[in-house]
Amino acid sequence: MNVRHCIKVDDFSKEEILDLFALASDLKSKYRNKEEFKPFANHSMAMIFAKPSARTRVSFETGFAWMGGHAIYLAPQDIGLGKRESAADLAQLFSRYNDLIMARVFSHQDILDFEEHATVPVINGLTDYNHPCQILTDIFTVWEEKKDSFDNLKIVYIGDGNNIVNSWVRLASVLPFEFVCVCPEGYSSDADTIKLANDVGISNVSVSHSLDSVHNADVIYTDVWASMGQKEEIDERIKIFSPFQVNSDLVKNAKDNYLFMHCLPAERGREVTDNVIDSDNSIVFEQAENRLHMQNAIMVTLHNKV
Repeated sequence: MNVRHCIKVDDFSKEEILDLFALASDLKSKYRNKEEFKPFANHSMAMIFAKPSARTRVSFETGFAWMGGHAIYLAPQDIGLGKRESAADLAQLFSRYNDLIMARVFSHQDILDFEEHATVPVINGLTDYNHPCQILTDIFTVWEEKKDSFDNLKIVYIGDGNNIVNSWVRLASVLPFEFVCVCPEGYSSDADTIKLANDVGISNVSVSHSLDSVHNADVIYTDVWASMGQKEEIDERIKIFSPFQVNSDLVKNAKDNYLFMHCLPAERGREVTDNVIDSDNSIVFEQAENRLHMQNAIMVTLHNKV
């Protein structure tokens, strides 16, 4: 069977990502206007949450219901992934029950096992390595805001070199832009992923430990300093990351019309100050809404419902 999955952003070509933009834009208009759109009538989706998230659950469940389908939420205690049952067995089982599988897990190997063994489309709702739905959403939101100057953007991420950064770097192997991860020493993103993107040669990806790298940025992006599973490190991380807070002094070095982004939830007053996240340059809530529309576009595309 020729089944397509969304495991990483570079599962899509540049042309396919641009098609996702157009589709997400159309579905966003339909959704906001309460238009009838039911391509998934009599379809179901298993939503596997080894790692919980209100935002991911609500956006997928709401979007799939609007498109006529039934999304089934499976909490960590419902699954016992890797304890009661393996990802490989669950993939084969849910492929017989459901038309789509969305999995939000800790180990990236689990999503690879789902991909290998499922006979229906699998969507990566997040792993410790990457977060493709978020970054496809993010670049779609940037495209909405900067259609006339979308090429050669400078995107500066400030904070921990986490799964968000890995996804931005993988995107840089498909779409051309400059990407800088500004982080404390020892907290860089995955070196092999950076090499992969730079070897493709269409973008310039780098790691910096200097806040001077914010100069002339079109987009400033940040995330929490301690992700789920790292909260016991928070006191130490606050000491290390405090100089990398996104605040009014830092953003003065960006372009006047820079965009501020955050994948949320934000720990206000820690990685970002209120006067930045609530400023006119901030698009965090448009970005958050667009998770719904981009994920709808991904589901429609993977299931050939266009």
